[in-house]
Amino acid sequence: MPKASELKRGMVVELNDAPYIVSDIDIRNPSSRGAATLYKVRFNHLKSGQKRDESLKGEDFLKDVDCERRLVQFSYQDGDNTVFMDNESFEQFMINKTDIEQALPFISEALDNIVAVLLEGQLITIELPATVALPIVETAPGIKGATAAARTKPAVLSTGLEVQVPEYIETGEVIKINTATAKFMSRA
Repeated sequence: MPKASELKRGMVVELNDAPYIVSDIDIRNPSSRGAATLYKVRFNHLKSGQKRDESLKGEDFLKDVDCERRLVQFSYQDGDNTVFMDNESFEQFMINKTDIEQALPFISEALDNIVAVLLEGQLITIELPATVALPIVETAPGIKGATAAARTKPAVLSTGLEVQVPEYIETGEVIKINTATAKFMSRA
């Protein structure tokens, strides 16, 4: 049973007899003496995706949900479903695109190191790696003499995601993107 102060993104807990995954945590330290640290936590229902915000004190206990986590690789799109394959058993798991729509712009052909969260053998959600490498399909031409600290320009990646990149980056280059913030990190 984790305390609210021990929560991390991606943990699965039970609220009102339903499984929720922690999607965001905001820690508030009040300025008055003796006041408890508050944790504003955004939960997403594992099955419906419904969002729920809770304010918890650091000593509040939450009930853990027993979920299985497996490393999977993106296989293919099948209509409205996305198919992932277990890296060890080669078992395939299917999930509706709407259940993972926030992750779709980061998923490219044969992307691995994805963690599948399974509840009772059913794929409920996925956790992306911290960074992904994606090629740029469209951006303005690079400018000679541009430096890393210079201005940025928009770039469209192979998955359709649009990010801001430094001016020296050109079409066709592969770049690393932070999956939590959807921002450019470096060349791959």
